[in-house]
Amino acid sequence: MLNISIVLYKPLWQQVVALTQSLLGFDGVHHIYWIDNSPTAIQELPISSKKLHYIFNNKNIGYGAAHNIAFRESIYDDVPFHLVINPDIIITPEALSTLVTFIQQNNEVGCLVPKVVYPNGELQYLCKLLPTPLDVFGRRFLPASWMEHRNQRYELRQSGYNRIMNIPYLSGCFMLLRTEAVRKAKLFDERFFMYPEDMDLTRRIHRDYLTLFYPHVTIVHDHAKASYHSMRMLWVHVVNMCKYFNKWGWWQDVERKQFNDIAIKQYIHH
Repeated sequence: MLNISIVLYKPLWQQVVALTQSLLGFDGVHHIYWIDNSPTAIQELPISSKKLHYIFNNKNIGYGAAHNIAFRESIYDDVPFHLVINPDIIITPEALSTLVTFIQQNNEVGCLVPKVVYPNGELQYLCKLLPTPLDVFGRRFLPASWMEHRNQRYELRQSGYNRIMNIPYLSGCFMLLRTEAVRKAKLFDERFFMYPEDMDLTRRIHRDYLTLFYPHVTIVHDHAKASYHSMRMLWVHVVNMCKYFNKWGWWQDVERKQFNDIAIKQYIHH
């Protein structure tokens, strides 16, 4: 049994409807939550399903805080698995079934993500080490040539992205989660309005469970990279990353070094 949450903010409804219909094609779905952070509510739901629940927040409470509303429902109803998914994802019911079967059969897995590609088929490098400030701010503000080698290491590109990997930082665009692991990790940290909440949650789950990249299923993500096109979103990104480093440590982060060293040894250094 699986709950699914999709956080919305002024969404492309055609995209949301297509994704939701695909998700409803998987028999194991218990509830799908549309958590709407938009300024105005939709007047009439474009899909009629007893499994679909629409929650309008009347303000933008942030990505993690919105998903936490649905997380609490999964915990309360004792639904064993919960999928966090962006509205700009394309996935088949068969792909979702494969992922749910895998996490059901492997109790040590707390978070599972598939291979993610752009609409043109190009791979998205979404398996990452836990970043240092240089990894985050260097990517945005230094010449790409200066950061190329470091960036390839940060995104574990030498791993080949062709095998199952236990990674400390997985993208929040699609996270198939064991509800008990989320409960134990105490949900998304609502101090983060947007951006590092997936990194923060993955590393907390990674302490007690495997957080796996699973390349045998591929999904499509029409990724907008909003902070690369909007000064406001860039500012949001910077502010929230500063909050992240204030929480975990800017240069001294023992757990970061421990998790990263293991990942580098396993997937980069042969």
